[in-house]
Amino acid sequence: MMAPAMSKFGFRIRTRHGLIVDNLCIQGRDETDAVRKLMQMYLHCEILSRTVQDEGKRAVRASFEDIVSLVTK
Repeated sequence: MMAPAMSKFGFRIRTRHGLIVDNLCIQGRDETDAVRKLMQMYLHCEILSRTVQDEGKRAVRASFEDIVSLVTK
């Protein structure tokens, strides 16, 4: 039996103490699995943005602040 395909998910979070952590990469079966693992490592964190990392392709992150800055230019 083959193992399920794993994907890499990138996160930018704010810890419960207010620190910003960029470029967290977590492997999971799907996004829900990656978020579950993230919440186990960083209790009570806030996810600011998330990306799906494709093997061989560069991930594009679009946070709320990025979109607002594009719209207001």
